[in-house]
Amino acid sequence: MKLGIIAGFGEEDFKMAKSKGLSFIEICYNVGLDCREFYDQLDNIKARINKYGVEIGSIGRWGSDKIAPDGSIIEEELQNSYLLIDICAELGCNVFNTGVNYVESLSKFQNLTCAVEFLQKLVDYGKIKDVKVATYNCDWNNYVRCPEIWEYTHGHIKDLGIKYDPTHCINCGSGDYLGEVSAWGDRFYHVHIKGTINVNGDHVDDPPAGLDMINWGAFIGLLYAKHYDANLSIEPHSDTWRGELSDFGVDFTINHISKFIYSR
Repeated sequence: MKLGIIAGFGEEDFKMAKSKGLSFIEICYNVGLDCREFYDQLDNIKARINKYGVEIGSIGRWGSDKIAPDGSIIEEELQNSYLLIDICAELGCNVFNTGVNYVESLSKFQNLTCAVEFLQKLVDYGKIKDVKVATYNCDWNNYVRCPEIWEYTHGHIKDLGIKYDPTHCINCGSGDYLGEVSAWGDRFYHVHIKGTINVNGDHVDDPPAGLDMINWGAFIGLLYAKHYDANLSIEPHSDTWRGELSDFGVDFTINHISKFIYSR
């Protein structure tokens, strides 16, 4: 497994990742951002990859509507997804993360049918580019995020993967993140590392991994059992851990999680 971090793609982002001994940067190019502007930066990004020896571990698009109210695929977002997959291929990145919005005016069956249609298009296009597609298990404008839905979507699309973050299972799902890894870990293509603390059922904060309530040793132990040998991506998320605490929090996470990573 490799350890990296969610960041931008500027010079300072690569310099930071290199200084901390991280292997990759994950880029989240989310709703509202112009994917053509990202594409126009490819030469600069390639130069930084070569300069710092830091790879692009995954690229994702969170929050955008993929399905219109009438159940049709939104062509602009389909093309954005294709372009981001093209960017993955250009940068030697083999995972694209995405989600699918739920349309309230449609039935559950219709929503599942729309999701499968959209995701199948991405998986088929990704195969041409040698890029794998994963759905993120976050609830940000996405309902393809739990085993009850994966049974249909991932059960039908055999090459569709999962971008997994145990905090989403705790805060928005069953809470049984170890059970989800045990049942679905062989479909994980990418994993996020961030902590969470809940008290009396209420979410309090997302501190660095190791200062939270997740059993990271058991979690990563199960990843080994599922033969997961891909990326672990640090996600600095908490408003508490900003300013002077920010750098300490990232370093704390690196030190804590590195203990569980076998180095060849």
